[in-house]
Amino acid sequence: MTASMTAFGRLEQTSDWGSASWEIRSVNHRYLEMSLRLPEDLRVLEPAVRERISARIKRGKVDCTLRFDQGEEVMAALPINQKLAQTVINAAAALPITKPAPLNPLDVLRWPGVIEKQGLDGDSVSGSLLALLDQTLALLVEAREREGSKIKHMIMERCDAATAQVGRMRDRLPEIMASVRERYLSRAQEAQLELDKERLEQEMLLLAQKMDVAEELDRMDAHIEEIRRVLEQHEPKGRRLDFLMQEMNREANTLGSKAIHIDTSNASVELKVLIEQMREQIQNIE
Repeated sequence: MTASMTAFGRLEQTSDWGSASWEIRSVNHRYLEMSLRLPEDLRVLEPAVRERISARIKRGKVDCTLRFDQGEEVMAALPINQKLAQTVINAAAALPITKPAPLNPLDVLRWPGVIEKQGLDGDSVSGSLLALLDQTLALLVEAREREGSKIKHMIMERCDAATAQVGRMRDRLPEIMASVRERYLSRAQEAQLELDKERLEQEMLLLAQKMDVAEELDRMDAHIEEIRRVLEQHEPKGRRLDFLMQEMNREANTLGSKAIHIDTSNASVELKVLIEQMREQIQNIE
């Protein structure tokens, strides 16, 4: 399956322990790079989260965020350090002030440590949170594969167009060589030159060998066939496809440098356009 590196997935769940939501985004990247944002009390989940992401995604920059709110039952009781609160009240009362203002209870609660932070038991919710993560990852992977299917279809269309260009160029080669031969003979006659027939044949043979592009066309066909084969593989393929684009572009440049007719020059340009269109899309393939 061809997968894109660009996708988004989000899922939310509410239970007796509270509510949680996972949000995962992925974009293009040369390798797999993960950025995790987890609540401090749930940092213990980070190794498991990384393991699950790397098992489903092999390439791309992945941003993963967990938002967690404890349930009302958990938050209903406000844990107060009574001893510390009384110490703060006694200290305020002992201040040498003639007419002290009434002590505001909220000011006491704001004193650091008076309200005790209720720690979250990560073990009790980790199973549910990781199960929700797996579901979110499944959504993300599904979105990546849908986008990848569209990219694959586009690349296949460009491969068909490139194959047609190569076929037309190959069919036109004998006619092009005959046209070049006629052009050289016509110029020689216009210049009123006496040409040795045997020498002319030798020169034309050397020119044909120099301008022969059959090998480049064969390699272009081989690269196109390899692209089709790679696209059918069930594994990450972006880097290999990118390498094939470089090889195809090299062959297209050679075809252009050997062009002796406007048709071969135009075919080289068309191939370069198709290769660039494929290369831009391949940059987004896992």
